[in-house]
Amino acid sequence: MDREYAQPLNVDALARDVNMSAGHLSRRFKAAYGESPYSYLMTRRIERAMALLRLGELSVTEVCFAVGCQSLGTFSTRFTELVGVSPSVYRRDAAPEVAGLPSCVAKQITRPIRNREASV
Repeated sequence: MDREYAQPLNVDALARDVNMSAGHLSRRFKAAYGESPYSYLMTRRIERAMALLRLGELSVTEVCFAVGCQSLGTFSTRFTELVGVSPSVYRRDAAPEVAGLPSCVAKQITRPIRNREASV
C-alpha cells in the first residue's frame, strides 16, 4: 500500500495473497497498525498529496486524482481532518514552511498522524 497508494484498495485480494479472510486481515492489520487498511491507505495518500501541494505545480483537483482519490469532496474532507486545513490553504501556506529543507526532513515534519488527528 505504501508504494501503490494511487491504486484502488482491494482487501479481498490482499487477504488472498496472505491466505487469510478479508475480515481476519482487517482485524490483524488494525491490531498491528492501529487503523484499518483503508484508513492507512488514505493517510499515505494524504501524505503524498501534501508533498505534491508543497511543490505547487498541480491544482488541488489534479493532486486529488494523482494520489488515487476518486472524489474531490472526500479528498478535501479527509485532508482537512488529518492536516487541519483545506488542501488549497495548505498549498498556499506550506511551501515557505519547509523551504530549503531536504524532502526527507520535510516529509517527517509534515507527516499526518492519524492517532493525533488535527482538531477542527
